[in-house]
Amino acid sequence: MELLVTGNQMKKLDTFTIQEMGVPSLVLMERAGLAVYDEMLREGFPLTRTLVLCGGGNNGADGVVIARLLFLAGYDVDVCILGNPGHFTEEMKKQIDIGKKYGISFVKTFLPNEYTTIVDAVLGVGLSREVSGKYKDAILLINDCQGKVVSVDIPSGISADTGAVLGAAVKADLTVTFGYRKAGLCFYPGAAYAGKIIVADVGIYKDKRAVLKPELCACTFQDLQKLKRLPEGNKGSFGKIFLVAGSRNIFGAAYLSGYGAMKTGAGMLKVCTARENRQMFSCFPEAMLQVYDENTDLEAMMKEGMDWADVYGIGPGIGTGPLAEALLEILLANGKKPLVIDADGINLLRGRKELLKNYPGGTILTPHLGEFSRLTGVSVEEWKKNPIEITGKTAEELHTVLICKDARTVIAENQEKVCINLSGNDGMATAGSGDVLTGILLSVLAQRKGELFGSACLGVYLHGVAGDLAAEKKGRAGMLAKDIAQAAASILNEL
Repeated sequence: MELLVTGNQMKKLDTFTIQEMGVPSLVLMERAGLAVYDEMLREGFPLTRTLVLCGGGNNGADGVVIARLLFLAGYDVDVCILGNPGHFTEEMKKQIDIGKKYGISFVKTFLPNEYTTIVDAVLGVGLSREVSGKYKDAILLINDCQGKVVSVDIPSGISADTGAVLGAAVKADLTVTFGYRKAGLCFYPGAAYAGKIIVADVGIYKDKRAVLKPELCACTFQDLQKLKRLPEGNKGSFGKIFLVAGSRNIFGAAYLSGYGAMKTGAGMLKVCTARENRQMFSCFPEAMLQVYDENTDLEAMMKEGMDWADVYGIGPGIGTGPLAEALLEILLANGKKPLVIDADGINLLRGRKELLKNYPGGTILTPHLGEFSRLTGVSVEEWKKNPIEITGKTAEELHTVLICKDARTVIAENQEKVCINLSGNDGMATAGSGDVLTGILLSVLAQRKGELFGSACLGVYLHGVAGDLAAEKKGRAGMLAKDIAQAAASILNEL
């Protein structure tokens, strides 16, 4: 897992490193400046004529360090500082003094197209209000420039917490962020404004004394090792899934969910679906079937499936009519094992959220933002303004692990444990992609013996990585949900 931080958390870690660990702030600045300098060289930035544009805070001080390194390497570099000198930090004043002693060029105005590269060191992670005045004018000038742009820690004007554009923001080709990836570099539009993101270790320290709440994380490819197959395993070892999905004339959602589960390592699958789908499932002989109609003893049928399985799933394509409602009620009233609720299952919970709170096996809910809004009354716009806190708070209130699906999906167990998924692409915005995710989640949950939060994070990440591989092979416009499941199998095969 990769640690992620908010702007306020980063400031706390910075302070902790300086005050508790005794590392001087100027030492951290030297390492930060060197990290940006090295990355510009590594990326082949045209440094023939470089402008370093600085604010008056410590982000600007990092910028002056970068200018000094460029100057000492023989590059033609100018420094332009925005802001009131009376408000400069002590570190900034020190770096300006050092820079002037070295003979670095400090300018009061600039024409951006005179430069081959611009270093954006104007505003850092502490920005909390909209950019205006000369700062906004400078940002707009940078965005009109034809040269390359590198941002120091975060593109100026981007919220370090939400990725929102605060009035105006720099569009960078490269962002070198220090210590840990900021949440605002994960969410859109901040992720798009940042360009290529490099996380540089500059010596900012975290240990158990530096408590961060919420604890933010993101899965990495290394985490998929947790899904490595046991050579001595059998069908039972890899889990039995009971999936309630599909309805009359809706077969695809049930098939894709089941297919996603089996392609990602589940041992056995039993699908409970409408009787009309029996013939359609002849194309999927690996799945066992339970079928129902209006005359079926639903409670007896459901209990049979629940007693057999290790994990349950409900929702894809079941509809929101009386039969679907009855199936969900039976499952929540009688089930004792981990349960994934998706799609129509979530819609059926509207106004009945209390059904989740006493469920003994634990649940995972997978709403896209429209479903989340209908379930909670929180608008999509409101969620986007504060996705970490709202997701964590709602998960806690509903007693569930909550997966809020968006371009950057947020997974939370409570207000203290939140994961932001960094895998996936816009090609996954295709019919059936969410059904495949449900299947993958059930498979991971079954293999990991019902561990809810970790399985949710891992399942969403695997789904996204598979989407990236499918896009590479099929193209983003042409990929299908089934391609994602097949790609997931290829990725797990690499393990």
